[in-house]
Amino acid sequence: QVQLVESGGGLVQAGGSLRLSCTPSGIIFPINTMGWYRQAPGKQRELVGTITRDGIIGYADSVKGRFTISRDNARNTVYLQMNSLKPEDTAVYYCRITSTLDYWGKGTLVTVSS
Repeated sequence: QVQLVESGGGLVQAGGSLRLSCTPSGIIFPINTMGWYRQAPGKQRELVGTITRDGIIGYADSVKGRFTISRDNARNTVYLQMNSLKPEDTAVYYCRITSTLDYWGKGTLVTVSS
């Protein structure tokens, strides 16, 4: 019954910034990898960024240099700082946390206007 609570989505103009946050509604232990995915209308869900429990980070090529993923292990929270946003970043962004189970958030909409 634990759910992932996402926040920070919204409408922003191209070139702007947003920060997404994701926190479990209850205890998840252990936590292995935390990450963000996104899905634009009519497209496949794609990985945006992941971060392991020891801080190893990976990004999609399309967001490298613009997005930063981070985590606060004490709070079991993962963040996605999104800078220099482009219209093609428009999508529903989903949080994912892996443990003995695989948890997904409901998604938060990010809309980047031209």
